[in-house]
Amino acid sequence: MDSNFTFHFDHEPAMLQFGQQLAVALRQFLAQHSEQGLVIYLNGELGAGKTTLTRSIVQAFGHQGNVKSPTYTLVEEYPLTPFQLYHFDLYRLADPEELEFMGIRDYFRPQTLCLLEWASRGQGMIPEADLTIQIDYVGEGRELTLIPQSPQLASFLVEFRPNLTA
Repeated sequence: MDSNFTFHFDHEPAMLQFGQQLAVALRQFLAQHSEQGLVIYLNGELGAGKTTLTRSIVQAFGHQGNVKSPTYTLVEEYPLTPFQLYHFDLYRLADPEELEFMGIRDYFRPQTLCLLEWASRGQGMIPEADLTIQIDYVGEGRELTLIPQSPQLASFLVEFRPNLTA
């Protein structure tokens, strides 16, 4: 059984709407599984929409301000009761060992959602993903594939039915 879920978006507003609805599902999952956090890898080429999708997820969790790319800071924190969200961008990471100096392990705990762009650059220092989101160019649009890494999350996502009207 293929547990991947693929969606196509012709334009950015549809992907933003998808991100908002995915955030609702992720929030529900975290509430039902309060003993754990979620680690999500966002994969795709430069400009594919990783930060755009992250922005819509963070805002749907309740953040009211700007959501900027942590390209130079490596991580942006969003304390949103009862959850903590962390957005990592490891694109400029020179060596995965640098993550140890910033206390990377402290970010991955219960009631957290960690969204990681360019996670492959932190290999060996970060936990495996619970969910991988692959974003690919398809013509002028994007194809987004959700790849759950656990049976528990795969079963949960079977119920995820986004309503895309944008």
